[in-house]
Amino acid sequence: MTEHTPFAPPTPPRPQVPHAGNPLDAEVPATGAPGLEAPAVPAAVPAGGEVPGGSRDGSVWTVTAPAQEPAHGPDLAAEPAAPARADVVPGDRGGARPGLGARGGVAVVVLGLLAGALGGTGAYSFLDWRDGSRPAEANLPVPVGGGTVVDRPAGTVAAIAEQVLPSVVSIQVQAAQGVATGSGMVLKEDGYILTNNHVVAEAGSGAQIIVGFSDGHELPATMVGATADYDLAVIKVDEAGLVPLILGNSDEVVVGDSVLAVGSPLGLDATVTTGIVSALHRPVKAGEDAEAAFIDAIQTDAAINPGNSGGPLVNAAGEVIGINSAIAQPPGTSAATGNIGLGFAIPSNQARHTAEQLIETGKATFPVIGVLLDPTYQGEGVRVSTEAVQGQPPVSPGGPADQAGIRAGDVILSIDGRPVSVTDELIVAIRAKAPGDPVTLRVRSDDDERDVRVVLDERTSG
Repeated sequence: MTEHTPFAPPTPPRPQVPHAGNPLDAEVPATGAPGLEAPAVPAAVPAGGEVPGGSRDGSVWTVTAPAQEPAHGPDLAAEPAAPARADVVPGDRGGARPGLGARGGVAVVVLGLLAGALGGTGAYSFLDWRDGSRPAEANLPVPVGGGTVVDRPAGTVAAIAEQVLPSVVSIQVQAAQGVATGSGMVLKEDGYILTNNHVVAEAGSGAQIIVGFSDGHELPATMVGATADYDLAVIKVDEAGLVPLILGNSDEVVVGDSVLAVGSPLGLDATVTTGIVSALHRPVKAGEDAEAAFIDAIQTDAAINPGNSGGPLVNAAGEVIGINSAIAQPPGTSAATGNIGLGFAIPSNQARHTAEQLIETGKATFPVIGVLLDPTYQGEGVRVSTEAVQGQPPVSPGGPADQAGIRAGDVILSIDGRPVSVTDELIVAIRAKAPGDPVTLRVRSDDDERDVRVVLDERTSG
């Protein structure tokens, strides 16, 4: 504590102002998943401007209530013909965000309080101290050993955060119309970084990608490859010796597992939130119609906001089990409202497979069965369209479904024993597989039900 002589009253503290026809070969038009939002940080929208096709916050896709589906849907070996649109929350694109600084940081004002007023009270204290009546020191206890670092056991939130944070990055995409921000994770020590496609989508139009690291330094990045179908992208910085995060096995995840979401929500770098896995195999369609991503998602109640997009969802061992990509938004909401306890992540097994393809070839493929689905069908299961759509037949001649004996009007009841009731469920279940994988479909033709084995074909992602 500061010492004062008997003739000098203590100096009062000074005020301080420191300062979120599908090519499964089955295409499906707009359909029924709740509104979801992709977490890349919001992009600023110019005053009076609009984000074409909805509102994208740059790092978060927001998917609203299901839209009315057209009479016929896309091909599972094709892409959904007018997929349900994910309204995007206004983001970091095209202007400054209210309350955010140049790097998107929230401005915080802390007002220092004066301990007391000068004047009469100060003079009275001065006289008291002169006659030796100064109060005794408080002598409050101090930490033993002078405040040494606490050794936190492995598995605690603090220990996991310490392990993961150095490998999580913030991403800025600087375009002519503004700056979009999001998150990413170090994938390989030689500079490869994994993020969401919607975070860096503007890079294809000449925007510059800047990656910020936990120690404060920044580097420009180049695009390696991206796929809108899985909403994943790999970028690269010119730096070696980075510490990559481990992609865990998302097939081992169960509901109730503890998780941490790490990223830069609302531009606040190195933010950690906690929660649990609240559901698995949640069919999520996020993004604008032309770039809708179909995700067999891990659902979590860990707080995810615009800007978390592309950041990792990690388990209690510090392994990445998902890539945070979307957040739910109440039906009828036209702008992002922030976390409501419903976030969605791309499973790590899907992320690994797609990232390997992007690094090796710059492109990704996805599996298809070669049918068009009818989104207007309201009965049990998912029905194959009964007629051609835009010149495309209900069942692709010579495709996997055709070879398995599936015909126009047949109803698919389940895939590998997992019931499906809407088109999106079947599409994301197939997208979660790999080309060449066999699947078993339960099919009903009129009153006859049978199991058929289908070997998935592949399409190249656009």
